[in-house]
Amino acid sequence: MPKPYNLPSLTDLACFEVAARHRSFKRAATELNVTPAAVSHRIKALEHELAQPLFNRRFRGVELTEAGALLFVSLQRGFEGISESVARIRNRHVRSGISIAATTAMSSLWLMPRLAAFWKVHPSVAISQVVQDDGTPEGVDLSIHYGDPALQEDETIILFRDRISALGTPRFAELHGIESLEDLARVPLIHTRSDARDWTTWPEWFAHQGAPAPQGPAFFLNNYLVSLRAAEDHIGAVLGWEGILDRYLDSGSLVRLVPETMESPFPFYLRIHGPASASAKLLVDWLAAHAPAE
Repeated sequence: MPKPYNLPSLTDLACFEVAARHRSFKRAATELNVTPAAVSHRIKALEHELAQPLFNRRFRGVELTEAGALLFVSLQRGFEGISESVARIRNRHVRSGISIAATTAMSSLWLMPRLAAFWKVHPSVAISQVVQDDGTPEGVDLSIHYGDPALQEDETIILFRDRISALGTPRFAELHGIESLEDLARVPLIHTRSDARDWTTWPEWFAHQGAPAPQGPAFFLNNYLVSLRAAEDHIGAVLGWEGILDRYLDSGSLVRLVPETMESPFPFYLRIHGPASASAKLLVDWLAAHAPAE
């Protein structure tokens, strides 16, 4: 019976990928826990089977040939796909379960209350919630993002598009006599630093109102939940995405400091990683139905 794939030894290919990634047989040997001679032997065997060199041997190391570079790129793409599948399998603890990822702020402020309501209606569905603030979530069924869903290759569903307002405590507003944008531009503002470029900043928010950049004191934090806590402690004003801060606004712990607001440039959306199971589709429909009204 013919082989379904026309491939050399998988061991040789794996050894080549490590050597190509490091551009060094010695460092490849360290990663693989073998001798440099063993790595060299594997590479020579692969080159012999392909009937052409994959590396140019130099005094200070090795460089990929054109054929080597082509093979390296192909192997990386294949290994990345295998790695994502393996991660997804490892995280799928229960056959009928669902794994969903979101940032710390989104998990705490919006997702967790809705998952609690979902569990009351569907107690047999197991859910793994992954809190992740850095990088793209891997090995999950669903993930929630803020940004442009058109940039994703997977299926996406828009949950809601928010409005961004300047928020603070009633005491903070009274203490600084905030009644206009001009007043707001002079008071302490809480800036939340993030690796994501999509989040609106104070200068962008003021520019949207046709106002100059704020000149007041700045307080920088790298966590949005901590920023909200600082605002509750009357330290400064904070930009608030109202769709995820309803409990703050309803309780009056934070209020709109000025009437001006802006529509968020991007929506919050749900990303469906690969084919969705029946349980995942059930949760997708639930979250979409329980998102804030536009």
